[in-house]
Amino acid sequence: QVQLVESGGGSVQVGGSLRLSCAASGHIDSNYCMGWFRQAPGKEREGVAVIGSDGTPIYADSMKGRFTISKDNGNFTLYLLMSSLKPEDTGAYYCVADTLRPCTVGWTFDFSYRGQGTQVTVSS
Repeated sequence: QVQLVESGGGSVQVGGSLRLSCAASGHIDSNYCMGWFRQAPGKEREGVAVIGSDGTPIYADSMKGRFTISKDNGNFTLYLLMSSLKPEDTGAYYCVADTLRPCTVGWTFDFSYRGQGTQVTVSS
């Protein structure tokens, strides 16, 4: 089993930045693909970014250039630095991890392990 605990969410104004963290524990190792997806009220889930076992990041098109995913393999912590935030970035952000499913943003909703989510609110 793998446990994921997100932190770092909050309220920010348009154009601001936030850094989300996800602490992983349990039977996790560097072979896991880890990532983020988000969900806003009344909207479909949206994959945000993933990072593979080799450290290669993949982003959804709308996040490219604004979001940066990274991980610290020493303490198995995943990060998401979000910049130039927009109101449409508002939502609950979930940390996910998996070793079996394709390491792409489109698969993040089906990853085996998911955290409880952290809320991000961007206001104008």
